[in-house]
Formats: sequence, C-alpha cells, structure tokens
Amino acid sequence: MAYETILTERAGDVLVITLNRPDRLNAAPPAMFDEIRDALANLDGARAVLFQGAGRAFCSGADVASGALASADPGNATHAALTDHYNPTILAVTRLGVPVVSAVRGAAAGIGCSLALAADFCVASDTGYFLQAFVNIGLVPDGGATWLLPRLVGRARAAEMMMLGEKLTAVKARDWGLVHSVVSDEQLEHEALALATRLAAGPTQALGMIRRGIGQALELSLEETLAMEANHQRSARGTADSMEGGLAFLQKRKPSFTGK
Repeated sequence: MAYETILTERAGDVLVITLNRPDRLNAAPPAMFDEIRDALANLDGARAVLFQGAGRAFCSGADVASGALASADPGNATHAALTDHYNPTILAVTRLGVPVVSAVRGAAAGIGCSLALAADFCVASDTGYFLQAFVNIGLVPDGGATWLLPRLVGRARAAEMMMLGEKLTAVKARDWGLVHSVVSDEQLEHEALALATRLAAGPTQALGMIRRGIGQALELSLEETLAMEANHQRSARGTADSMEGGLAFLQKRKPSFTGK
C-alpha cells in the first residue's frame, strides 16, 4: 500500500517501516501514526517489524508546526491528536503479536522517543540520542513516556530525562539499559535488520506471548503473573513450533520454526 509519510517493504519475513519525512527529520504529524497503525494491522505474514527513519534522524517528535500551534484551541487540539492518533498507535505497537526492533540514527525525540523505546529491541547508531524536550517548551511528556521510562531506567533517571530535558546519548542510553546495542552509523541498518531477521525466524507465537507477558507482568501481582504464564504456556505447548522445538532438541539439531 502507498503511504504519504512512511515507506513499507518486506525483507524476507520482516516488515520494514521507514518514517519518511527526512526534510523535517521525520517530524510526525498525526497522519504518520495513523499510517503506521494501518501498516501494523496488515502484517500479511510478516513475523517481525523493524522501525527506522529516513535520512539523519529517527523521529524529531510530533510535527507541532502544522498541528496544535496552528489551532485556535491548542490544548484541545493536542488532546485530540494524542487520543485519536498517537496513543492508539503506541498501544498497537505494544499489543503486536510479533517482535519489534527499532533502529535509531540521530534524534529520537518526544513521540519518536516513545515509538523507538516501545520496541522490544532498540539498536542505536553512535549518532543516536534520546530526548524528552517537552519541559523546554512548557509541556509534559506524552506517548506513554511517563509510564515507560521509570520502568526502564528507574524514577531518578526518568526524572532526569523528563524534567531536565537534555539529550541522552546512545552510549549513555545503553549504559542505562534503554537500548539493546550501539553500533557505528554505517552498520545500523545491517545490524538492526539482522536482529529483526533472527527474531522473525523464531517461534513467532511464543515470542508474541513473551512480549505481551513482559508488559502485562509490570502491572500484575506475582500470583496473577504465575497464572498468566501458565495460560501462555498452555497456548505455546499447542503450537507446531513447540513440537518442532522439542523434536529438534531430542534429535540434537537446530529447530526450523515456521511461526505456527
């Protein structure tokens, strides 16, 4: 399908979604997140998703110049943009049944930071950085940042990012546990796609339950988590990939998973 603000292509079993407004550092109007959500709803057999940005940045944040600032009622316009466009897409990413990788070059700011860190694995180039700049313009974090960041890096570091509004380099983000790895700018696409391809070759249904379980367990008690795991294990045991994994283990060979 042809989109106006993103590009989509298949690399084997990986759906690659490229934010495609390089002249604006991929600043995201609401329509971009609608298009992302539409692409995620039409995986067409893809077993992993890779997010990346065209040009020098992953995403410099929401495109405020053409959004709320152009409205006579910027408060309600911002609320509507978040409620109707950005937030549903962040939820769609977290609820997706396949693994998600993000490749960050340059800025991952504002809603772009939330999108990048909503992935299961974030691979950043040595030019990458993460920024919660809202406080610098008298606003508050959105896109789930106040939920996600304290869980990833703890309260103190989350407060540092959100209340000081300073850039967090890729290396520091790795040291804090925000990103999976930092690679050279030249190796970013290769490394991120290799990771997504590896995940796409895995037991897709089990991986989907693992990623959803991680998110759910953050809100559950131990007793509830144990019950969730038991339910997921029952479902996983009924898959063809589970049978293949067991046979491969007994036969001392590498399993060949089909995602079923």
